[in-house]
Amino acid sequence: MEINGYTKLAAVVANPIKHSLSPFIHNLAFDHVDENGVYLAFETPETDLGSVIGSIKTLDMYGVNLSMPYKEAAVPYMDELSEVAKLTGAINTIVNQDGKLFGTSTDGAGFFKSLKNFKVKGSTITVIGAGGAARSIIAEAAVQGAGQITVYNRTYKPELFSDYPGNIVFKPLSDLTELTGDLLVNTTSLGMDGVSLPIPMDLQLPKDMLVADVIYQPIETPLLTYAKSQGNPTVNGLGMLLYQAAESFKLWTGQEMPTDMILKKLEEKIYG
Repeated sequence: MEINGYTKLAAVVANPIKHSLSPFIHNLAFDHVDENGVYLAFETPETDLGSVIGSIKTLDMYGVNLSMPYKEAAVPYMDELSEVAKLTGAINTIVNQDGKLFGTSTDGAGFFKSLKNFKVKGSTITVIGAGGAARSIIAEAAVQGAGQITVYNRTYKPELFSDYPGNIVFKPLSDLTELTGDLLVNTTSLGMDGVSLPIPMDLQLPKDMLVADVIYQPIETPLLTYAKSQGNPTVNGLGMLLYQAAESFKLWTGQEMPTDMILKKLEEKIYG
C-alpha cells in the first residue's frame, strides 16, 4: 500500500509498547483489504497521555488501541463509552466518530470470537483470575447473556462484579475443588513459565468442557496439556490477540479483518 496524502493513521499507545505485535497485525490487514491506513506504536509517558488522546481528533486518526498502563486512565477523556467499558471501567480501543471519542474494550468480544462456535448465551463459565483480561471476558459474557459465571481468584473481592448483570459468583481460589459447566478460562499468568498449573493437579474436568488460556507463549500451557490428556477441547490465547484486533479494525474501517490469513502469519512469526 502506498503511503500518501490520504493515508489515515491508527496506533497503539502504552508504556512500554515497542514489543507489540499490533502493528504487524493491523498493517497486514490494511494492505490486504486495500485500506489506505497505517498503524504505529507510540510509547507514551503518562504525562503525555491527554495530549496524545487529543491528537486523535486533531490529526483525524481512525483511533488508537490502549495497553498497560492506560486502559483505565484513558476513560475520562472519552465522549461516550460502550456498555462493556462502563462495567469494567477500562478501554482498549478508542474510535474517532466524527470528532467524538468512543471508548470500548474489544478484549472480551475478541476472546469469544476466538472460540469459534461457542454459544455464550445460557452457558456456564468458570474464570480463574480477576485482573483486566478477566474483567473484560466476564463483562462480555454477562452482556451476551451467560447463564452463570463463577470467578475464582486468590484475593476474594466479590465487590469487583457487583454492578455486572447476570448471575456472577465470586469465590476464593482455594475453593476450586470441582468443576461443572461449558467453559473454563485461565486469565492469570500461571502457565507462562511452562510449568505452573492454575488448577489442582487432580481436578477432574467435565466431559466436553472447553478449556481456554489467554496465554499464547508457550503455544500450549500446562493447563492445556492437562486438559488434552483428559480429552477436552482447548484454545490458547493467540486467537484472542487476533480477534480483539479484528474488532478494533472493524470499528475503525467498517471492514472485516482477514483473520485466517493473519493467523497463519502470526503463527509463523511467533512459533516459527
